[in-house]
This record gives sequence, C-alpha cells and structure tokens, in this order.
Amino acid sequence: MKYFLEIKQATIGYSNPLVSEIDSSLELGEVCLLMGNNGIGKTTLIKSILGQNKLLKGEISINGKSIQKLDPNEIASQIAIVFSKAEIPDNYTVIDLISLGKYIHYPYYFKLNEIDKQEITEIINNLNLSEYQNKKLSELSDGNLQKAFIGRALAQNSPFIILDEPTTHLDEENKLMILSLLRNLAKSENKLILFSSHDWRLAKEFSDKIWWIRGQKLVSGISEEVILNNSELITPKILDFNKTFHSPEIDAPKLEKEMMFSFLQKNFSQDLRKFKLTFKNEFWELNSENFHDNCHSFQEIKQSLQTLIKTSISY
Repeated sequence: MKYFLEIKQATIGYSNPLVSEIDSSLELGEVCLLMGNNGIGKTTLIKSILGQNKLLKGEISINGKSIQKLDPNEIASQIAIVFSKAEIPDNYTVIDLISLGKYIHYPYYFKLNEIDKQEITEIINNLNLSEYQNKKLSELSDGNLQKAFIGRALAQNSPFIILDEPTTHLDEENKLMILSLLRNLAKSENKLILFSSHDWRLAKEFSDKIWWIRGQKLVSGISEEVILNNSELITPKILDFNKTFHSPEIDAPKLEKEMMFSFLQKNFSQDLRKFKLTFKNEFWELNSENFHDNCHSFQEIKQSLQTLIKTSISY
C-alpha cells in the first residue's frame, strides 16, 4: 500500500537525538493528532517532515519522494504549514494574508482570478472572519489572527496540511469550529491533516490517528487503540502539592475523585482522614464516625467540613 507520508527508521534531533527509530505512515483523508510534553520533539518532528531539519538517521518521504530530494517549491506544493508563532506582515489585512496562500502557484505579480477570489471568500466565511476581512492583522485578537493563518494554509490547496497548536488562543466554540473544519476538509477533499495539541482530550474526538512522543519514542496508531493501550492517557493524575493536607477517603469514579481531591487540598490544610466522601451521582455522601450528610455541591461539602472542624465533631 502506498502512503502519502512515510517515515522509516527515522531519528530526529540536533546534536543529540530527541526521538529515535520512528516508523509510521499516514494516508490522504486521515487526521492525525500529534501530542507530547513541551520540548519533547513535536516541533522538531514537524520541521523534519518539512525538510527544515536534517534527519540524524532514516528517511521521510512525501507522495513517494524522499523529502531530502524535494526543493522548497515542491515541498510547498505538497505541504501547507501553520506554526503557533508566526510573524505578522506589516499592513496586511485578513484577506491579504489568506490570499498569500495562492501565490505558491503564481508569480508574485500575478492577479488572482475569479475562482481564486471565490475560494478565498468561502474560506473567510467558513472561519467566521467575514467582518474582519479588511482589518489589519495587528488589530486582530490572538484567536482571529490564528484563524487567519489557518485560512492562508487552506488557500494553498496542498494535499497535506500541518498545524502546530492550531487551537492555541481559541475559546471552546472556536476550537470546535476549527477542528470540525479540519476534519471535514480531510474527508471531503481527501487531504491529510497533522496537527499538534495540548488539548488532546478534545482534539482526539476529531483525529483518526494519534502520534504520541514519549520517552524518545513515537507511539502511533488508531486514536482509540493508543488511548486504551496507554492507561495514563485516561487515568486522571492527582497532583499532591499541599504537603500538610491529608485527604479523606474518596469513593468515586476517577475523574470525580480527581476533582474532589483537587478541591479539598486547595481549601483545607487539616487532617481529613476520619471522613469519607462517596459519590452518589446526584450528591456526595459525607460520613464520619458521628456524622452523616448529603451534599449537593462542592460548596456544601466545604461548608460542612468547615463546621465539623470548627466544632471539633468526630475529633
């Protein structure tokens, strides 16, 4: 089977390897989520795919051709890129920036035709940028600026789009809009989409595959299989930062337990080990040796515990 993007036994990095022995491939029409901690090699991997970073070992090929053998114009015709941090062209408006995506196909002095202009208008409408199309980029919010750079990548009409943290600076509504747009684009126009995100719990809902960099290796596969095979992705991590706090027994599902532990350690420094909290779906049951209460909110739990501590009940 021929894949659009193939990575074979690749090691990426600089003087020292960041990620070693990468073997993975992606097809047109797929959406892949790239995730991993800061500084672990996500951007380096993206730059390696773009041919901007020389591989320490192995090979990356785009549409059957080694990336090392493609010149910058050939790479631009195959891959559109949106970095999370980009320079803002002076005096450019939204429509100017998005129109730039067309000029990988034309000389700089060429005038866009009506089909190009219509496509740019559709992109602006789909990104909810119509009211800002004539505004200077310097006047935009971070979120709308991010959408404008995404619009430029869409206008490029490349079969492969890479986005480095595309939902950074976006509120929930715009995150969903961008991710839905990218997935629809992949499926309706047979494009390959690779995007990195820290908001992976949301982003995974839109991705077919996951690439997860951890321990200098790339874990890859169908999103649901990667998550099910790596329990740390779905098991909440309880951060014990309050060293004077002693938690009560918390009988609850993992997510509710994490939230309750977080709430209690922020609000109490006392020893709460003589209490037990049990999640009952519609309320929390608070118990101690001499006390029982049903609390319907975190605030009620806080008030009950404060009263118990103050009056020294069950101590």
